Amino acid sequence: MVFFNSVKKYKNQDYAKLKKECKSKGTLFIDTEFPPDERSLSKQPGKFGNIVWKRPKQICSDPKLFVEGASSGDVSQGKLGNCWFVAASSCLASFKEIWNKVIPDAKGQEWDANKPDNYQGIFRFQFWRYGEWVEVVIDDFLPTVNDQLVFIHSQSRNEFWSALLEKAYAKLFGTYEALDGGELSEALEDFTGGVSDTLDMIKMELASKPEERVALFARMQKEVDRKSLMAASIPATSAEDMEATTDIGLVKGHAYGITSVKNVHLEGSGLFGLFNRDKLPMIRLRNPWGQGEWKGAFSDGSPEWNKISSSDRNKIGLTFEEDGEFWMTFEDYCKYFVQTCICRVVNTSYVSLSKTWHEGLAHGMWKAPNRAGGCPNNRETFLQNPQYMFDITEDGDECMVQLMQKGSRDKENATIGFTILKVELNREYRIHDLNLQEKVVSTVYRNSRSTFLRHGPLKKGRYVVIPSTFDPNVEAFYLFRVYTSTFNNFKELTQEKPVKSWYNCCGKAPVMVTHVKVVKAAGLEKQDRSGTADPYCIIQCEGKKVTTFTCKSTINPEWDMSALFYRSSPLKKPLVIQIWNNNLLRDEFMGQHEFKSVDELREQTVVLSLFGNKKNETTVEKPGKLTITITQLKDLMAV
Repeated sequence: MVFFNSVKKYKNQDYAKLKKECKSKGTLFIDTEFPPDERSLSKQPGKFGNIVWKRPKQICSDPKLFVEGASSGDVSQGKLGNCWFVAASSCLASFKEIWNKVIPDAKGQEWDANKPDNYQGIFRFQFWRYGEWVEVVIDDFLPTVNDQLVFIHSQSRNEFWSALLEKAYAKLFGTYEALDGGELSEALEDFTGGVSDTLDMIKMELASKPEERVALFARMQKEVDRKSLMAASIPATSAEDMEATTDIGLVKGHAYGITSVKNVHLEGSGLFGLFNRDKLPMIRLRNPWGQGEWKGAFSDGSPEWNKISSSDRNKIGLTFEEDGEFWMTFEDYCKYFVQTCICRVVNTSYVSLSKTWHEGLAHGMWKAPNRAGGCPNNRETFLQNPQYMFDITEDGDECMVQLMQKGSRDKENATIGFTILKVELNREYRIHDLNLQEKVVSTVYRNSRSTFLRHGPLKKGRYVVIPSTFDPNVEAFYLFRVYTSTFNNFKELTQEKPVKSWYNCCGKAPVMVTHVKVVKAAGLEKQDRSGTADPYCIIQCEGKKVTTFTCKSTINPEWDMSALFYRSSPLKKPLVIQIWNNNLLRDEFMGQHEFKSVDELREQTVVLSLFGNKKNETTVEKPGKLTITITQLKDLMAV
């Protein structure tokens, strides 16, 4: 797990400098950028009642940043509708490495009763924002009513890390009110720099498909091992539903932090008979309110726990306190919850023992009239959107792609999504014709801050991703990220066609573009004792060549791979396609075809004969036929 090293100072406030100034003056810090008054609460004065801003020393006699470390029990929701942030904070508390980044030098920021002069009422927190870490400085004034914290608070009255964290996050977005309503994935990403995925368990039909449940349980166990942050929710379908408690004790419109995913050992015939297994897939969740729990099987104090040995109960940390934390079977979890959010803290370190991802990252903008084409429904303008290229270098690899729009929380999100296309092996310029490309997948368009896709397995080759808003001519800034298991050569395609370079003043400009897809071959010459071959193609034209992958053990290979050539001398220099057999020591030539036609063609499928490649063999026909689909046009921006 790796975090960015450089940290940007929010509002240019330097924590060390400000603290030193306060210490030299013998004063406590007051943050003029986020003052302890109505301006920091809401744009509507008096919305939260008669608020009194107090420092922790005015609330209790022995304030602490942490009491016995950080735990999910330290985060309870207040008067804001920000259970999404509360649940994320609860998840954060479970991962020391992450909260050490978000709350840097916690020991140095702690109250010290032996050194009261070292306390200047100033704190700092760090959040990930659009590809960089930002340090936010705050004072320790907190909103109270009757000496009680109004918003997030800990179950320990003298513990303040969660309340101060919320204040720093509110400052980042302008006011506390700005945190009222949001998506859990947003806060998880801002704590980690990770990429979030929200699973719709209704659409996945998990309640009725045992095999899908088993797959998701295994996946979530892996995510726990990888230190991913996870949470679950039951979205409210109406205002009346918001924060409504169901008959089984779960709250709608509420986010529950997932704190454990385990197979629990069962003992005793009663439970064996009930569940027909010796291990039971279970999940532990936490209500960010700190109270109100699941009432079904394996709820706190339920009889099912009597059949779990005391040692196994101790292993999973079972307690029956009214702390908002509870266990349930994974089957019940899939039955009663609707959404699961998984935030992966992506590892890009090559010295790590855990899975390493290669990252491609770009900051971009949809800008009318030439770079804001809307979704694929807008066929005439879709390809005017920004385009990004990446390579898959190993068959069976997968990619993770995230599109995140930039903006403030008080501004309505644009509806966004993206499409992945498999393109020519040597594509270097922007795409102009969708018909020549293979669509891999499109995301659902959502009016949320970000959209995420994990997709695979993918075939080896080159891909282009086109991010877009749903409607054309919508302008917005975004961050775009692509992750693959191997180096991906990620870059934005910015040029429409080849541009003649200044150092090649004597060279000819391209006059024709040729798109060729090598589809398949049939009846090739046998190359080994088993009567097969390992054929691949080399497509070459005017000094450029493209090599396809090898098809193993066949004389009837299917490649379905494309190449693109911008040609300066099509009359003199034909397109040549060769087939070779892949050998351990030296590859063997199997035949070629010189495609000499310079007629304008559009997606014409042709079956070609194969010939020798030496002067005295160019008319000697070789075994096999080659099928290609070819497009040749004089308009260089036609493909």
